Amino acid sequence: MNYIDDLCKRREILSTIKYDIVKAYETLRDCYASGNKVLICGNGGSSADASHITGELMKGFKKKRTIDDEYGHKLLDCIEQYKEKNGKRDAYNLYEEMKENLECGFPTIDITAFTGLNTAFSNDKNFKFAFANAVLGLGKKDDVLISITTSGNSENIINASLVAKSLGMKVIALTGFDGGLIKDIADISIVVPIDETYLIQEEHLAIYHALCLELEADRF
Repeated sequence: MNYIDDLCKRREILSTIKYDIVKAYETLRDCYASGNKVLICGNGGSSADASHITGELMKGFKKKRTIDDEYGHKLLDCIEQYKEKNGKRDAYNLYEEMKENLECGFPTIDITAFTGLNTAFSNDKNFKFAFANAVLGLGKKDDVLISITTSGNSENIINASLVAKSLGMKVIALTGFDGGLIKDIADISIVVPIDETYLIQEEHLAIYHALCLELEADRF
């Protein structure tokens, strides 16, 4: 827990919720270890955080996440077949270039990024259920939903969390103030003890950076 320990030393206010941060890390670690995925949702700045988290998890953060030899052999075979069918050579050169650039990621989906889906759903139905509908279509038992809402009361995030729970998913809430309504839904609520939105968001960034670093260190 080097990164989480360091986080709580640097930001004393988070030391009071260290247990919840550790539990969130363990939940995410176990989710990925079992071959499951993580969905993330939030509004406004929290939507940007959802995108940020996805970026840290789907590519290298501090470490190079080189593809392993087992997959490398499969990739080389595929490239060689492609090159042969197209009468081209230098399959190995393409393989080496891909091997140098490709990085292993943790399966993570920012459902707020589905502009076409979310706007179509909101036009036809009701935006407060747009994220819930995306969770219904993508989520399955033992996946995790990270629900980001500084107030803990964002209706569309609560609805998405309820659908996640009904599917047997785990819900991790990143929130603030007193935790809001979502703390009664989430399996783990990381409630930043601050009552100013932008300050809560600053702490959220530090928290999810530590979580992403810890996950990467564990796997790679």
